[in-house]
Amino acid sequence: MTPLHISTAFDSGAIEVLSLTDPADIQLNIRRDNASEFAQWFHFCLQGAAGLAVTLKFLNAGVSAYPKGWDGYRVVASYDRIHWFRIATRFDGKVMEADITPATNSVYFAYFEPYSNERHLDLIGSASASELVQVHHLGQTLDGRDMTLLRITDETSATAAAQKKKIWLIARQHPGESMAEWFVEGFLERLLDGDDPVARVLLSRCVFHVVPNMNPDGAVRGNLRTNAAGANLNREWQAPSIEKSPEVFWVRQKMMELGVDLNLDAHGDEGLPYNFCVGTEGRPGYSPRMAALEASFKNAWLQTCPDFQTTQGYAKMQPGQGNMTLATNWVGQNFDCLAFTIEMPFKDNADLPDVLTGWSGERSRKLGASVLLPILALLDQLRDTP
Repeated sequence: MTPLHISTAFDSGAIEVLSLTDPADIQLNIRRDNASEFAQWFHFCLQGAAGLAVTLKFLNAGVSAYPKGWDGYRVVASYDRIHWFRIATRFDGKVMEADITPATNSVYFAYFEPYSNERHLDLIGSASASELVQVHHLGQTLDGRDMTLLRITDETSATAAAQKKKIWLIARQHPGESMAEWFVEGFLERLLDGDDPVARVLLSRCVFHVVPNMNPDGAVRGNLRTNAAGANLNREWQAPSIEKSPEVFWVRQKMMELGVDLNLDAHGDEGLPYNFCVGTEGRPGYSPRMAALEASFKNAWLQTCPDFQTTQGYAKMQPGQGNMTLATNWVGQNFDCLAFTIEMPFKDNADLPDVLTGWSGERSRKLGASVLLPILALLDQLRDTP
């Protein structure tokens, strides 16, 4: 029999192997982010177990960053790293176990369907082939990776550039929330589809600024929530620094230079099996007009996308109690604009479940494409007319 082997020697690979002698009792620990205590993301390859009854035991699941995230969760697996499916998983409050009898000698497991750095570069490359897109280098990360901004608009439209709405989409501040970049991929695919009338109207009236991956270092390192220095980027927006959080520093600087009329920040939520968005009701400058604008945006999305809902989500913040280090609150306050954090599940959408895949990269892509409709519906309301 081929000896069992586990590898993490690839982009976003992360797990600690404690025991690999018995396929029915493979003992693992979820590895912490490289410079912080967060432990939730895993991604590894098991080799040599074809036809064997395998049980993966994540012994420290109960003391991970979000242990409640394992309730109702199922591990994601793939044989070819293209098609991912869910496997039987259980959690007793301390240990998480997952069962599979691999069909081949090599099977991959992950917390969620990964979005690799190579695919990230391919996404930028394919987008840059469009005459609608300009690729801007904002700066470098601590590991020397590029912070890339895509500027997208129809320069031939009759609307003057100064009159166009400035729409921002940023994603993956928390690198383990890989569904966020799948969301961006679907968003870009539809926005750059010349046969899509929604995209054509939006491009004639807006300038889109898209940062597909806010945390490329953390993504490659296999981190859940932090960059190479251990910074949680979505707590850095009030005072980012090049030494600790250059990713936020560069993007925030560009926002202040160009302006923002709408900002969407794509994320994933470990616990809630729903898609929802979070506004800025806790910021000091929140107004009745902004509350009405948020409600209109959510209603427009609700009416056009069955995967989106507004019943489940986070508790609303009290006025003035919002955390101003978060991107959504900081942007909403500083530009007095509509700003949302978009949350997608690591588990499944309980309102529209899929037994085979749960929530997936493809479903995240579809959700990303769908958000163009509420943007179009709210376009004329984003700013008060003089």
